[in-house]
Amino acid sequence: MAVESDMAAAPAERGGAAHHESLNAERKAERRNRRYRRDVRWSPYAFIAPFFLIFTAFGLFPLLYTGWASLHQVSLHDPTAMEWAGLHNYTRLLDDEFFWNSLRNTFTIGVISTVPQLLMALGIAQLLHYRLRGSAFFRVVMLTPYATSVAAAALVFVLLFGRDYGMVNWALGQVGIDTIDWQNGSWSSQFAVSSIVIWRWTGYNALIYLAAMQAVPNDLYESAALDGASRWQQFIHVTIPSLRPTIQFTVVVSTIGATQLFGEPLLFGGAGGHKGGASHQFQTLGLYMYEQGWINFHLGRAAAIAWTMFLLLLVIFPLYLALGRTLRKSHEDKKDMMAKASTA
Repeated sequence: MAVESDMAAAPAERGGAAHHESLNAERKAERRNRRYRRDVRWSPYAFIAPFFLIFTAFGLFPLLYTGWASLHQVSLHDPTAMEWAGLHNYTRLLDDEFFWNSLRNTFTIGVISTVPQLLMALGIAQLLHYRLRGSAFFRVVMLTPYATSVAAAALVFVLLFGRDYGMVNWALGQVGIDTIDWQNGSWSSQFAVSSIVIWRWTGYNALIYLAAMQAVPNDLYESAALDGASRWQQFIHVTIPSLRPTIQFTVVVSTIGATQLFGEPLLFGGAGGHKGGASHQFQTLGLYMYEQGWINFHLGRAAAIAWTMFLLLLVIFPLYLALGRTLRKSHEDKKDMMAKASTA
């Protein structure tokens, strides 16, 4: 009888052990599932957390602290001693002729440098888009100015635009044009500074346009060619509309760069570069901010200028977006009209 009871108990023990093992396996599977769900849910935040930490430390905090400093009288000699001034630093700018002068210079230099730069970049990208011999070499060459130090570029252009021994004046003299004092003239100095910006950034924008052109479907060009469109007509009616978002992006980025223009005019002006010339003829907002903060030691005023530049960009960007929507809507309306005309 004892043997029979032991034999009967053995299957029961084996069944209990198997049930216990299955329960353990289910628990382990459930724990793995929970870990997997947590991993899927929180891993993306962990991956992007370093960016937000660095941005908060080196981007957001300096921006907010600069805004706080702009509401105080602060001296570079003792940055921790702040005296509340409210909006005085901002209202003072309204009566500051040097601020308005630097704002005008920033606008004119921005226009002179941005418009030719983007037009030239678009033309260069169009040339490189077709099977130009040695196109890979030219694409590398396009990035050379961008990789060059702004200090080295400015030094070269100072020599080129020298009044007495500059190569530009020598070339102009060969065609009968008198010597131009590039550094001390108003428009001439702004043109010289703009030429540095054009030289440095044209190739960079050309490669951006080239990448966008290569993403345009060939079917569009083939359809236009079948309709009898020339290459110029294809460029106007196919390439340009397809590049509209990219063009808008480069315009926005170039506007930001023009607003923050600092290194080129500072180095072009030499020892008194922070003034933007003897008569402040090419002093930009960036140079004026630098002069107020690090030459005159008024950090509160410099912070107010910095935030004014930021607010100007916030005003300009909606205008760009509205202009882009208007152009896109007009293009779509034109396409609809052409489609209706073709069906009729």
